Amino acid sequence: MTLPELGLDLRRLPAPLPIWHGRVDRTQWLATARAISEHGGRLVSMWGVDRQATAGGSAACAAFAVFEGLVWLELAVDDVAAGFPDLAPAFPCAVRMQRAMADLSGLRAEGSHDQRPWLDHGLWGAGPAPLQRDARPASENAAPLPADYRFVRVEGDGVHEIAVGPVHAGIIEPAHFRLSVVGEKVLRLEAHLGYAHKGIERRFTELAPLDAYRLAGRVSGDSTVAYAWAYCMALESAWGCELPVRAAWLRALMLERERVANHLGDLGALGNDAALSFGLAQFSRLREDWQRLSREALGHRFMMDAIVPGGVAMDLSAPMRDRLHQQCDAVERDVRALRIVYDEHAGLQDRFLTTGRVMPALAAQLGLTGLAGRASGQAFDLRSDHPWTPYDRFEVRMATHRNGDVAARVTVRFEEVFESLRLIRALCSGVPSGGIRVDPRPPSARAAGAGWVEGWRGEVFVALEVGADGAIVRCHCHDPSWQNWPVIEHATIGNIVPDFPLINKSFNLSYSGHDL
Repeated sequence: MTLPELGLDLRRLPAPLPIWHGRVDRTQWLATARAISEHGGRLVSMWGVDRQATAGGSAACAAFAVFEGLVWLELAVDDVAAGFPDLAPAFPCAVRMQRAMADLSGLRAEGSHDQRPWLDHGLWGAGPAPLQRDARPASENAAPLPADYRFVRVEGDGVHEIAVGPVHAGIIEPAHFRLSVVGEKVLRLEAHLGYAHKGIERRFTELAPLDAYRLAGRVSGDSTVAYAWAYCMALESAWGCELPVRAAWLRALMLERERVANHLGDLGALGNDAALSFGLAQFSRLREDWQRLSREALGHRFMMDAIVPGGVAMDLSAPMRDRLHQQCDAVERDVRALRIVYDEHAGLQDRFLTTGRVMPALAAQLGLTGLAGRASGQAFDLRSDHPWTPYDRFEVRMATHRNGDVAARVTVRFEEVFESLRLIRALCSGVPSGGIRVDPRPPSARAAGAGWVEGWRGEVFVALEVGADGAIVRCHCHDPSWQNWPVIEHATIGNIVPDFPLINKSFNLSYSGHDL
Protein backbone atom coordinates (compact mmCIF):
# COMPACT_ATOMS: atom_id res chain seq x y z
CA MET A 1 0.00 0.00 0.00
CA THR A 2 1.30 3.45 -0.94
CA LEU A 3 0.60 6.73 0.81
CA PRO A 4 -1.89 7.92 -1.84
CA GLU A 5 -3.85 4.70 -1.37
CA LEU A 6 -4.39 5.58 2.30
CA GLY A 7 -6.58 8.46 1.12
CA LEU A 8 -5.39 10.86 3.81
CA ASP A 9 -4.51 14.54 3.76
CA LEU A 10 -0.86 14.38 4.79
CA ARG A 11 1.80 17.09 5.06
CA ARG A 12 5.45 16.14 4.74
CA LEU A 13 7.53 17.55 7.58
CA PRO A 14 10.85 19.25 6.73
CA ALA A 15 12.89 16.41 8.26
CA PRO A 16 15.88 14.56 6.75
CA LEU A 17 13.83 11.35 6.77
CA PRO A 18 10.46 10.97 5.00
CA ILE A 19 7.91 11.81 7.73
CA TRP A 20 4.30 12.83 7.10
CA HIS A 21 1.78 14.34 9.50
CA GLY A 22 -2.00 14.40 9.24
CA ARG A 23 -5.29 14.47 11.14
CA VAL A 24 -7.98 11.80 10.92
CA ASP A 25 -11.47 11.14 12.24
CA ARG A 26 -12.45 8.09 14.28
CA THR A 27 -13.32 5.99 11.26
CA GLN A 28 -10.07 6.81 9.48
CA TRP A 29 -8.05 6.19 12.65
CA LEU A 30 -9.10 2.56 12.82
CA ALA A 31 -9.35 1.90 9.09
CA THR A 32 -5.89 3.33 8.42
CA ALA A 33 -4.31 1.23 11.16
CA ARG A 34 -5.91 -1.92 9.79
CA ALA A 35 -4.84 -1.13 6.23
CA ILE A 36 -1.25 -0.44 7.28
CA SER A 37 -1.14 -3.69 9.27
CA GLU A 38 -2.57 -5.74 6.40
CA HIS A 39 0.08 -4.40 4.02
CA GLY A 40 3.08 -5.07 6.26
CA GLY A 41 3.40 -1.70 7.96
CA ARG A 42 4.40 -1.31 11.60
CA LEU A 43 3.21 0.65 14.61
CA VAL A 44 6.10 2.78 15.85
CA SER A 45 4.54 4.63 18.80
CA MET A 46 1.38 5.96 20.46
CA TRP A 47 0.93 8.92 22.81
CA GLY A 48 -1.60 11.48 24.00
CA VAL A 49 -1.53 15.28 23.92
CA ASP A 50 -3.45 17.77 26.07
CA ARG A 51 -3.84 21.03 24.12
CA GLN A 52 -6.22 22.79 26.50
CA ALA A 53 -3.74 25.62 26.99
CA THR A 54 -3.12 26.16 23.25
CA ALA A 55 -5.42 24.84 20.54
CA GLY A 56 -7.94 23.27 22.89
CA GLY A 57 -9.02 19.67 23.39
CA SER A 58 -6.87 16.58 23.43
CA ALA A 59 -5.51 14.24 20.78
CA ALA A 60 -4.53 10.60 20.50
CA CYS A 61 -1.46 10.20 18.29
CA ALA A 62 0.09 7.24 16.53
CA ALA A 63 3.14 6.87 14.31
CA PHE A 64 3.32 4.12 11.69
CA ALA A 65 6.22 2.90 9.57
CA VAL A 66 5.16 2.33 5.95
CA PHE A 67 7.11 1.66 2.79
CA GLU A 68 7.61 5.36 2.01
CA GLY A 69 8.60 6.40 5.53
CA LEU A 70 6.74 7.35 8.72
CA VAL A 71 3.15 8.56 9.08
CA TRP A 72 2.20 10.51 12.21
CA LEU A 73 -1.59 10.60 12.64
CA GLU A 74 -3.59 12.37 15.29
CA LEU A 75 -7.21 11.95 16.30
CA ALA A 76 -8.97 14.82 18.06
CA VAL A 77 -10.59 13.70 21.31
CA ASP A 78 -13.02 16.34 22.53
CA ASP A 79 -14.21 14.27 25.48
CA VAL A 80 -11.33 12.56 27.29
CA ALA A 81 -13.74 10.19 29.00
CA ALA A 82 -14.93 8.92 25.59
CA GLY A 83 -11.47 7.63 24.65
CA PHE A 84 -10.36 6.49 21.20
CA PRO A 85 -10.67 3.30 19.13
CA ASP A 86 -8.41 0.45 20.26
CA LEU A 87 -5.55 -0.36 17.86
CA ALA A 88 -4.52 -3.61 19.54
CA PRO A 89 -6.52 -5.86 17.13
CA ALA A 90 -4.35 -4.53 14.29
CA PHE A 91 -1.13 -4.15 16.31
CA PRO A 92 -0.77 -6.28 19.48
CA CYS A 93 2.16 -4.12 20.64
CA ALA A 94 -0.31 -1.24 21.08
CA VAL A 95 -1.71 -2.69 24.32
CA ARG A 96 0.95 -1.41 26.70
CA MET A 97 1.38 1.87 24.85
CA GLN A 98 -2.35 2.50 25.28
CA ARG A 99 -2.18 1.57 28.96
CA ALA A 100 0.61 4.11 29.39
CA MET A 101 -1.47 6.71 27.53
CA ALA A 102 -4.31 6.15 29.99
CA ASP A 103 -1.97 6.60 32.95
CA LEU A 104 -0.17 9.68 31.61
CA SER A 105 -2.79 11.50 29.52
CA GLY A 106 -6.12 10.12 30.72
CA LEU A 107 -6.97 8.88 27.20
CA ARG A 108 -8.26 5.31 27.17
CA ALA A 109 -8.65 2.82 24.35
CA GLU A 110 -12.30 1.85 23.95
CA GLY A 111 -12.96 -1.84 24.48
CA SER A 112 -9.36 -2.79 25.18
CA HIS A 113 -9.14 -6.23 26.80
CA ASP A 114 -6.42 -5.01 29.21
CA GLN A 115 -7.25 -1.89 31.20
CA ARG A 116 -4.77 -2.46 34.02
CA PRO A 117 -2.58 0.54 34.92
CA TRP A 118 0.94 0.32 33.56
CA LEU A 119 3.08 3.19 34.85
CA ASP A 120 0.83 4.05 37.79
CA HIS A 121 1.50 1.48 40.51
CA GLY A 122 -1.33 2.78 42.64
CA LEU A 123 0.74 5.55 44.22
CA TRP A 124 -0.40 8.57 42.22
CA GLY A 125 -3.74 9.09 43.91
CA ALA A 126 -6.92 10.52 42.42
CA GLY A 127 -7.09 13.51 40.11
CA PRO A 128 -6.08 14.48 36.58
CA ALA A 129 -3.40 12.46 34.79
CA PRO A 130 0.19 13.80 35.01
CA LEU A 131 0.25 15.13 31.43
CA GLN A 132 -3.09 16.89 31.64
CA ARG A 133 -3.07 20.67 32.00
CA ASP A 134 -4.60 20.76 35.49
CA ALA A 135 -2.52 17.91 36.91
CA ARG A 136 -1.39 18.29 40.50
CA PRO A 137 1.31 16.60 42.58
CA ALA A 138 0.30 13.32 44.19
CA SER A 139 -2.02 14.01 47.09
CA GLU A 140 -1.16 13.31 50.69
CA ASN A 141 -3.88 10.70 50.64
CA ALA A 142 -2.07 8.63 48.00
CA ALA A 143 -1.30 5.06 49.01
CA PRO A 144 2.05 4.61 50.81
CA LEU A 145 2.73 1.25 49.17
CA PRO A 146 2.24 -0.05 45.61
CA ALA A 147 -1.08 -1.67 44.81
CA ASP A 148 -1.30 -5.37 44.00
CA TYR A 149 -0.86 -6.05 40.29
CA ARG A 150 -3.23 -8.58 38.75
CA PHE A 151 -0.81 -10.99 37.08
CA VAL A 152 -2.38 -13.62 34.85
CA ARG A 153 -2.41 -16.87 36.83
CA VAL A 154 -1.55 -20.30 35.43
CA GLU A 155 -3.15 -23.16 37.35
CA GLY A 156 -2.77 -26.92 37.25
CA ASP A 157 -0.97 -29.82 38.83
CA GLY A 158 2.65 -29.05 39.61
CA VAL A 159 2.44 -25.40 38.52
CA HIS A 160 4.06 -22.84 40.77
CA GLU A 161 5.22 -19.25 40.43
CA ILE A 162 8.65 -17.69 40.70
CA ALA A 163 8.77 -13.94 41.34
CA VAL A 164 11.90 -12.16 40.09
CA GLY A 165 12.31 -8.52 41.15
CA PRO A 166 11.41 -5.73 41.12
CA VAL A 167 14.62 -5.36 43.17
CA HIS A 168 17.33 -7.47 41.55
CA ALA A 169 20.55 -8.93 42.91
CA GLY A 170 22.64 -7.20 40.24
CA ILE A 171 22.81 -3.58 39.13
CA ILE A 172 20.07 -3.79 36.50
CA GLU A 173 17.09 -1.49 36.79
CA PRO A 174 13.87 -2.57 38.54
CA ALA A 175 11.21 -4.74 36.93
CA HIS A 176 9.00 -7.54 38.20
CA PHE A 177 9.01 -10.80 36.25
CA ARG A 178 6.49 -13.50 37.23
CA LEU A 179 7.33 -16.97 35.88
CA SER A 180 4.80 -19.79 35.95
CA VAL A 181 6.70 -23.07 35.82
CA VAL A 182 6.44 -26.83 36.04
CA GLY A 183 9.75 -28.06 37.33
CA GLU A 184 12.22 -25.87 35.45
CA LYS A 185 10.13 -25.47 32.31
CA VAL A 186 8.56 -22.03 31.84
CA LEU A 187 4.86 -22.15 30.95
CA ARG A 188 4.33 -18.41 31.03
CA LEU A 189 6.26 -15.22 31.78
CA GLU A 190 4.60 -11.90 32.54
CA ALA A 191 6.54 -8.71 33.15
CA HIS A 192 5.47 -5.61 35.02
CA LEU A 193 7.56 -2.49 34.46
CA GLY A 194 7.13 1.16 35.32
CA TYR A 195 9.31 1.17 38.43
CA ALA A 196 11.80 3.55 36.79
CA HIS A 197 9.16 6.17 35.92
CA LYS A 198 10.62 9.64 36.41
CA GLY A 199 8.12 12.06 34.90
CA ILE A 200 10.39 12.90 31.97
CA GLU A 201 7.64 13.81 29.53
CA ARG A 202 6.15 16.27 32.02
CA ARG A 203 9.60 17.72 32.66
CA PHE A 204 10.04 18.44 28.94
CA THR A 205 7.17 20.95 29.11
CA GLU A 206 9.07 22.90 31.77
CA LEU A 207 12.21 23.35 29.64
CA ALA A 208 13.03 25.71 26.79
CA PRO A 209 13.20 23.91 23.42
CA LEU A 210 16.87 24.84 22.97
CA ASP A 211 17.73 23.35 26.38
CA ALA A 212 15.64 20.18 26.31
CA TYR A 213 18.16 18.24 24.21
CA ARG A 214 20.09 17.61 27.44
CA LEU A 215 17.08 15.86 28.96
CA ALA A 216 16.52 13.86 25.77
CA GLY A 217 20.09 12.61 25.95
CA ARG A 218 19.38 11.25 29.43
CA VAL A 219 16.21 9.32 28.63
CA SER A 220 18.25 6.11 28.26
CA GLY A 221 21.93 6.40 29.10
CA ASP A 222 23.10 3.74 26.64
CA SER A 223 21.31 5.54 23.78
CA THR A 224 22.15 9.16 24.58
CA VAL A 225 23.37 9.88 21.03
CA ALA A 226 20.28 8.37 19.40
CA TYR A 227 17.86 10.26 21.64
CA ALA A 228 19.72 13.55 21.42
CA TRP A 229 19.84 13.29 17.63
CA ALA A 230 16.15 12.35 17.41
CA TYR A 231 15.18 15.29 19.63
CA CYS A 232 17.35 17.75 17.73
CA MET A 233 16.02 16.39 14.44
CA ALA A 234 12.48 17.00 15.69
CA LEU A 235 13.28 20.55 16.79
CA GLU A 236 15.14 21.35 13.57
CA SER A 237 12.19 19.93 11.63
CA ALA A 238 9.67 22.03 13.57
CA TRP A 239 11.69 25.23 13.21
CA GLY A 240 12.88 24.66 9.64
CA CYS A 241 16.56 24.60 10.55
CA GLU A 242 18.96 23.13 7.98
CA LEU A 243 21.76 21.13 9.56
CA PRO A 244 25.35 21.74 8.34
CA VAL A 245 26.60 18.74 6.39
CA ARG A 246 29.75 18.38 8.48
CA ALA A 247 27.63 18.29 11.64
CA ALA A 248 25.51 15.46 10.20
CA TRP A 249 28.66 13.44 9.49
CA LEU A 250 29.95 13.98 13.02
CA ARG A 251 26.55 12.97 14.47
CA ALA A 252 26.67 9.75 12.45
CA LEU A 253 30.17 9.02 13.70
CA MET A 254 28.94 9.36 17.28
CA LEU A 255 25.90 7.17 16.59
CA GLU A 256 28.08 4.38 15.21
CA ARG A 257 30.49 4.65 18.13
CA GLU A 258 27.52 4.30 20.48
CA ARG A 259 26.41 1.21 18.56
CA VAL A 260 29.84 -0.42 18.80
CA ALA A 261 30.19 0.35 22.53
CA ASN A 262 26.88 -1.33 23.36
CA HIS A 263 27.48 -4.36 21.17
CA LEU A 264 30.89 -4.89 22.75
CA GLY A 265 29.36 -4.73 26.21
CA ASP A 266 26.53 -7.11 25.31
CA LEU A 267 28.79 -9.68 23.66
CA GLY A 268 30.86 -9.84 26.82
CA ALA A 269 27.82 -10.05 29.08
CA LEU A 270 26.26 -12.83 26.97
CA GLY A 271 29.46 -14.83 27.22
CA ASN A 272 29.46 -14.33 30.97
CA ASP A 273 25.80 -15.42 31.30
CA ALA A 274 26.76 -18.66 29.58
CA ALA A 275 29.75 -19.17 31.95
CA LEU A 276 32.48 -17.89 29.60
CA SER A 277 34.03 -15.26 31.86
CA PHE A 278 36.92 -14.95 29.40
CA GLY A 279 34.51 -13.34 26.94
CA LEU A 280 33.36 -10.81 29.53
CA ALA A 281 36.93 -9.89 30.38
CA GLN A 282 38.02 -9.40 26.78
CA PHE A 283 34.98 -7.48 25.57
CA SER A 284 34.99 -5.33 28.71
CA ARG A 285 38.58 -4.40 27.97
CA LEU A 286 37.69 -3.44 24.42
CA ARG A 287 34.66 -1.43 25.49
CA GLU A 288 36.60 0.42 28.17
CA ASP A 289 39.30 1.47 25.70
CA TRP A 290 36.57 2.46 23.24
CA GLN A 291 34.74 4.67 25.71
CA ARG A 292 37.93 6.27 27.02
CA LEU A 293 38.74 7.49 23.53
CA SER A 294 35.15 8.73 23.15
CA ARG A 295 35.67 10.82 26.26
CA GLU A 296 38.97 12.18 24.98
CA ALA A 297 37.58 13.01 21.56
CA LEU A 298 34.05 14.12 22.41
CA GLY A 299 34.12 15.11 26.07
CA HIS A 300 32.13 12.25 27.59
CA ARG A 301 32.31 8.45 27.70
CA PHE A 302 28.71 8.25 26.46
CA MET A 303 29.03 11.41 24.33
CA MET A 304 26.36 13.22 26.34
CA ASP A 305 25.62 16.79 25.24
CA ALA A 306 27.82 16.41 22.16
CA ILE A 307 24.77 16.71 19.87
CA VAL A 308 23.02 20.07 20.21
CA PRO A 309 20.23 21.85 18.34
CA GLY A 310 21.58 23.00 15.01
CA GLY A 311 24.66 20.78 14.98
CA VAL A 312 27.30 19.43 17.34
CA ALA A 313 29.09 20.93 20.33
CA MET A 314 32.65 20.23 19.21
CA ASP A 315 34.69 19.43 16.14
CA LEU A 316 37.22 16.66 15.57
CA SER A 317 40.72 17.51 14.44
CA ALA A 318 42.45 15.51 11.72
CA PRO A 319 44.87 13.85 14.20
CA MET A 320 41.96 12.75 16.39
CA ARG A 321 40.07 11.34 13.40
CA ASP A 322 43.22 9.36 12.57
CA ARG A 323 43.24 7.94 16.10
CA LEU A 324 39.57 6.95 15.83
CA HIS A 325 40.32 5.28 12.49
CA GLN A 326 43.27 3.36 13.95
CA GLN A 327 41.22 2.22 16.93
CA CYS A 328 38.67 0.70 14.54
CA ASP A 329 41.42 -1.38 12.93
CA ALA A 330 42.67 -2.64 16.31
CA VAL A 331 39.20 -3.42 17.65
CA GLU A 332 38.19 -5.28 14.49
CA ARG A 333 41.23 -7.58 14.75
CA ASP A 334 40.36 -8.50 18.34
CA VAL A 335 36.63 -8.91 17.71
CA ARG A 336 37.24 -11.22 14.74
CA ALA A 337 39.50 -13.39 16.92
CA LEU A 338 36.90 -13.45 19.70
CA ARG A 339 34.16 -14.38 17.26
CA ILE A 340 36.09 -17.53 16.38
CA VAL A 341 36.25 -18.36 20.11
CA TYR A 342 32.49 -17.82 20.49
CA ASP A 343 31.59 -19.80 17.36
CA GLU A 344 33.80 -22.77 18.26
CA HIS A 345 33.07 -22.94 21.99
CA ALA A 346 30.83 -25.99 22.41
CA GLY A 347 29.47 -24.98 25.80
CA LEU A 348 28.60 -21.50 24.61
CA GLN A 349 26.85 -22.72 21.49
CA ASP A 350 24.91 -25.28 23.52
CA ARG A 351 23.47 -22.44 25.60
CA PHE A 352 22.89 -20.10 22.65
CA LEU A 353 21.41 -22.33 19.94
CA THR A 354 17.57 -22.68 19.95
CA THR A 355 17.33 -20.73 23.25
CA GLY A 356 14.75 -17.95 23.40
CA ARG A 357 13.62 -18.48 19.83
CA VAL A 358 11.22 -16.05 18.16
CA MET A 359 10.40 -17.23 14.66
CA PRO A 360 9.87 -14.66 11.88
CA ALA A 361 6.09 -15.13 11.70
CA LEU A 362 5.64 -14.45 15.41
CA ALA A 363 8.12 -11.58 15.27
CA ALA A 364 6.10 -9.93 12.50
CA GLN A 365 2.82 -10.47 14.33
CA LEU A 366 4.11 -8.95 17.58
CA GLY A 367 6.00 -6.09 15.93
CA LEU A 368 9.50 -7.11 17.03
CA THR A 369 11.88 -4.41 15.90
CA GLY A 370 15.49 -3.26 15.89
CA LEU A 371 18.39 -5.62 16.44
CA ALA A 372 16.19 -8.35 17.91
CA GLY A 373 13.79 -8.04 15.00
CA ARG A 374 16.57 -8.35 12.43
CA ALA A 375 17.67 -11.58 14.16
CA SER A 376 14.14 -12.91 13.55
CA GLY A 377 13.83 -12.06 9.89
CA GLN A 378 12.45 -8.51 10.27
CA ALA A 379 14.73 -6.65 7.88
CA PHE A 380 14.19 -3.04 8.98
CA ASP A 381 17.02 -0.56 9.50
CA LEU A 382 16.50 3.15 8.88
CA ARG A 383 20.11 3.54 7.77
CA SER A 384 19.35 1.22 4.86
CA ASP A 385 15.62 1.76 4.31
CA HIS A 386 15.55 5.57 4.46
CA PRO A 387 19.18 6.72 4.45
CA TRP A 388 19.60 10.33 5.44
CA THR A 389 22.76 12.44 5.40
CA PRO A 390 25.41 11.06 5.58
CA TYR A 391 24.06 7.49 5.34
CA ASP A 392 22.90 8.23 1.81
CA ARG A 393 26.59 8.28 0.88
CA PHE A 394 27.15 4.70 2.07
CA GLU A 395 25.38 1.48 1.29
CA VAL A 396 24.80 0.27 4.84
CA ARG A 397 24.88 -3.52 4.94
CA MET A 398 21.99 -4.67 7.10
CA ALA A 399 22.78 -7.66 9.35
CA THR A 400 19.90 -10.14 9.49
CA HIS A 401 19.19 -13.71 10.58
CA ARG A 402 16.12 -15.94 10.60
CA ASN A 403 16.72 -18.36 13.49
CA GLY A 404 15.51 -15.87 16.10
CA ASP A 405 17.40 -17.44 19.00
CA VAL A 406 20.12 -16.16 21.30
CA ALA A 407 22.73 -17.37 18.81
CA ALA A 408 21.11 -15.32 16.03
CA ARG A 409 21.04 -12.18 18.16
CA VAL A 410 24.74 -12.73 18.95
CA THR A 411 25.51 -13.15 15.25
CA VAL A 412 23.71 -9.93 14.36
CA ARG A 413 25.69 -8.08 17.02
CA PHE A 414 29.00 -9.31 15.61
CA GLU A 415 28.01 -8.34 12.08
CA GLU A 416 26.81 -4.91 13.16
CA VAL A 417 30.08 -4.24 14.97
CA PHE A 418 32.03 -4.92 11.77
CA GLU A 419 29.70 -2.77 9.69
CA SER A 420 29.82 0.12 12.16
CA LEU A 421 33.62 -0.04 12.22
CA ARG A 422 33.58 0.21 8.42
CA LEU A 423 31.25 3.20 8.57
CA ILE A 424 33.33 4.97 11.23
CA ARG A 425 36.46 4.62 9.10
CA ALA A 426 34.59 6.05 6.11
CA LEU A 427 33.20 8.90 8.20
CA CYS A 428 36.63 9.75 9.59
CA SER A 429 38.19 9.72 6.14
CA GLY A 430 35.51 11.56 4.21
CA VAL A 431 34.02 14.12 6.59
CA PRO A 432 33.49 17.32 4.56
CA SER A 433 34.70 20.74 5.58
CA GLY A 434 32.40 23.45 6.80
CA GLY A 435 30.59 24.65 9.90
CA ILE A 436 29.44 22.39 12.69
CA ARG A 437 26.53 24.41 14.10
CA VAL A 438 23.86 26.96 13.22
CA ASP A 439 21.42 28.77 15.51
CA PRO A 440 17.84 27.47 15.14
CA ARG A 441 15.33 30.32 15.03
CA PRO A 442 11.79 29.74 16.34
CA PRO A 443 8.85 30.61 14.09
CA SER A 444 6.08 32.90 15.28
CA ALA A 445 3.43 30.18 15.09
CA ARG A 446 2.84 26.75 16.61
CA ALA A 447 5.08 24.12 15.07
CA ALA A 448 5.51 20.35 15.15
CA GLY A 449 8.41 18.15 14.13
CA ALA A 450 9.59 14.59 14.44
CA GLY A 451 12.90 12.78 14.75
CA TRP A 452 13.48 9.17 13.70
CA VAL A 453 16.90 7.60 14.23
CA GLU A 454 18.20 4.01 14.09
CA GLY A 455 19.79 3.59 17.50
CA TRP A 456 21.78 0.52 18.47
CA ARG A 457 18.73 -1.16 20.01
CA GLY A 458 16.35 -0.11 17.26
CA GLU A 459 14.48 2.93 15.99
CA VAL A 460 14.22 5.85 18.41
CA PHE A 461 11.32 8.24 17.73
CA VAL A 462 10.66 11.73 19.10
CA ALA A 463 7.52 13.80 18.41
CA LEU A 464 7.73 17.45 19.41
CA GLU A 465 5.12 20.23 19.54
CA VAL A 466 6.13 23.80 20.33
CA GLY A 467 3.56 26.54 20.97
CA ALA A 468 3.49 30.02 19.46
CA ASP A 469 4.95 31.30 22.73
CA GLY A 470 8.03 29.12 22.23
CA ALA A 471 7.16 26.68 25.03
CA ILE A 472 7.09 22.91 24.58
CA VAL A 473 3.50 21.68 24.48
CA ARG A 474 4.45 18.00 24.21
CA CYS A 475 7.63 16.03 23.67
CA HIS A 476 7.10 12.30 23.32
CA CYS A 477 10.13 9.98 23.26
CA HIS A 478 9.75 6.37 22.19
CA ASP A 479 12.17 3.50 22.74
CA PRO A 480 12.00 0.28 20.66
CA SER A 481 11.83 -1.60 23.95
CA TRP A 482 8.08 -0.87 23.99
CA GLN A 483 7.61 -3.29 21.09
CA ASN A 484 10.16 -5.82 22.32
CA TRP A 485 9.46 -6.30 26.02
CA PRO A 486 6.25 -8.31 25.37
CA VAL A 487 8.17 -10.53 22.91
CA ILE A 488 10.59 -11.65 25.64
CA GLU A 489 7.60 -13.22 27.36
CA HIS A 490 6.92 -15.36 24.29
CA ALA A 491 10.62 -16.09 23.75
CA THR A 492 10.93 -17.53 27.26
CA ILE A 493 8.00 -19.96 27.04
CA GLY A 494 9.20 -23.57 26.80
CA ASN A 495 12.71 -22.75 27.98
CA ILE A 496 14.12 -23.59 31.39
CA VAL A 497 14.27 -21.08 34.22
CA PRO A 498 18.11 -20.73 34.18
CA ASP A 499 17.92 -19.58 30.55
CA PHE A 500 15.68 -16.60 31.33
CA PRO A 501 18.58 -14.25 32.29
CA LEU A 502 20.39 -15.26 29.10
CA ILE A 503 17.32 -14.62 26.94
CA ASN A 504 16.70 -11.29 28.65
CA LYS A 505 20.30 -10.21 28.11
CA SER A 506 20.22 -11.25 24.44
CA PHE A 507 17.51 -8.62 23.91
CA ASN A 508 19.02 -6.14 26.42
CA LEU A 509 16.02 -3.83 26.47
CA SER A 510 15.81 -0.48 28.19
CA TYR A 511 14.01 -0.01 31.48
CA SER A 512 14.52 3.75 31.86
CA GLY A 513 13.78 4.42 28.19
CA HIS A 514 10.52 2.54 28.60
CA ASP A 515 9.42 3.97 31.96
CA LEU A 516 9.47 7.68 31.11
